[in-house]
Amino acid sequence: MNQVGGQVNGAGGLMACHECDLLHRIAPLAPGGKALCSRCAAPLYRNVPDSLERACALYLAALLLWVMANAAPFVSLKLSGRVEENLMLSGPLALARAGMPEVGLLVFLTSILFPFLTIVGTLYVLLPLRFGWRFPGVAPAYRMVRVLTPWSLIGVFMLGLLVSIVKLLDLADVVPGTGLYAFVGLLLVSAAAHANLDHGAIWPRVGPRIGPSPAATAAALGLTSCHTCELLVPAAPQGGHAHCARCGSAVHGLRRPDSIARTWALLGSAALMLIPANLYPVMTVIQFGRGEPNTILSGVMHLIGSGMWPLALLVFFASFVVPLSKIAVLVLLLVTVQKGSAWRRRDRALLYRVTEVVGAWSMIDIFLVGILVALVNLGALASVRPGVGAIFFGAAVVLTMLAAMSFDPRLIWDRAERGGDRGERAEGAR
Repeated sequence: MNQVGGQVNGAGGLMACHECDLLHRIAPLAPGGKALCSRCAAPLYRNVPDSLERACALYLAALLLWVMANAAPFVSLKLSGRVEENLMLSGPLALARAGMPEVGLLVFLTSILFPFLTIVGTLYVLLPLRFGWRFPGVAPAYRMVRVLTPWSLIGVFMLGLLVSIVKLLDLADVVPGTGLYAFVGLLLVSAAAHANLDHGAIWPRVGPRIGPSPAATAAALGLTSCHTCELLVPAAPQGGHAHCARCGSAVHGLRRPDSIARTWALLGSAALMLIPANLYPVMTVIQFGRGEPNTILSGVMHLIGSGMWPLALLVFFASFVVPLSKIAVLVLLLVTVQKGSAWRRRDRALLYRVTEVVGAWSMIDIFLVGILVALVNLGALASVRPGVGAIFFGAAVVLTMLAAMSFDPRLIWDRAERGGDRGERAEGAR
């Protein structure tokens, strides 16, 4: 083990790419350096100087901003002398009161609770390490953070809020509160904290040292990466169970169990949910006692008719292009994997990576409904009621995200080990 730029590195040991399973020698990196997989270009590890100090400070600031964003007034709406003041929690509560507790719970979890648990869980792991301690339960806390991070959608919520404000400008005066400014700070500080966290500071990079020319992949050696600390460990037997020797996390076999079947099932369910999501109204805007239910498509057409082309394109992209493209890409990946195709493996791996990143942005519509229902609650003057289409659309977004998570991208590369690419061998990470 040697110290490199403030980071402990098991130089010379082996690690496996989490996307294609190719083995790499762990190499020292210069401060600020990044190692990429030589086969699929997925990021392997980084060297962030003073990672613990920076991340601790930023996550502590994020916790303070989270408290301010949720305790202080968020946004107020003024119309005809009447003022409607809201907190962050007002949206989920308004949805629950309107008979949509499922949608309200989804908004609450992804915009309030999961960001809080992610911040607190990370601090529970980092703060003791900063002072040379290690609290009990570090592995479960870190595992919780890894699971909840993709569902912490404060960036998507912020975009949904901006869309809501633009839609409300013709209806009433929108007054930002202290909570909104704190939320903007939370978004920026959280992004900076995530960028400055080097996971190698939590779990030192160590790996087995196996000869000068190991097999091309971890699977060829009967090894798999722990999903919590990324240590190479013996894979669990088929149908059996094993645990990581370092962090105690459960370890599956060489590939995720039933990955293809689960992904197909989740994709089929998501596709079915999208049908009523687009046929039924997602909300009804009522002004002076009059209003018509709006489907997703009619909402886009209304924005176009109002001359809000950029906003209409944003909503159309998030509501139609992203979910349909995500389903199409995952279907392509599943079909090519089942056929054992070697066609453009690196491009397919990149498609999967992009799909994972953009999938959650479809939640803009759900946040939009939650914000408008809470804000536009002015009795006979104006109000917004959620529609049943929002339930189906929220279910479709969650199911597509789960489908992407259940797919094992290493299956894209497995044919390389059975076919003509056996000449590929592990290379030092660049």
